[in-house]
Amino acid sequence: MIIPYIIIIFFIIADRFFKFLAVNLYFGNGINIFGDFLKLNFAKNYNISFSLPFNGIFLNITVIFIILGLIYNLIYAINKKRRLEAVFLVSVILGAISNLTDRLKHGYVIDYLDLSYFTVFNIADIMIVAGVIGIGWVMLAFDNKEKTA
Repeated sequence: MIIPYIIIIFFIIADRFFKFLAVNLYFGNGINIFGDFLKLNFAKNYNISFSLPFNGIFLNITVIFIILGLIYNLIYAINKKRRLEAVFLVSVILGAISNLTDRLKHGYVIDYLDLSYFTVFNIADIMIVAGVIGIGWVMLAFDNKEKTA
């Protein structure tokens, strides 16, 4: 079970590295990865996901409480030996902490993956979304098994 955690740590390090490059303007006018479809491009996100207008101190406090709640659930999952759920929770927690670090340090989240005609996001966002989907899958898959047993 150590390999998923190594992968998560790799993604967090990559996220912080790309954020460093973005803030220090190493991307200039953008670097194409897949033509104009996906490129590295620096964007400041002052709001919450998909630029929904929720920001400032209230957002920071809300995110801190969400992270604390997730840590509580992580401890519970570890105590109940729900290893897969714990992996997904760690992914969400570390992704959220990476974005919160940006908010506290810069006042905005550093986004750098520019998906043309959609949005600009970062690896931490991917970790959060993947973790939430994984938690949902675990809850559905294992709750159904417990109900049928």
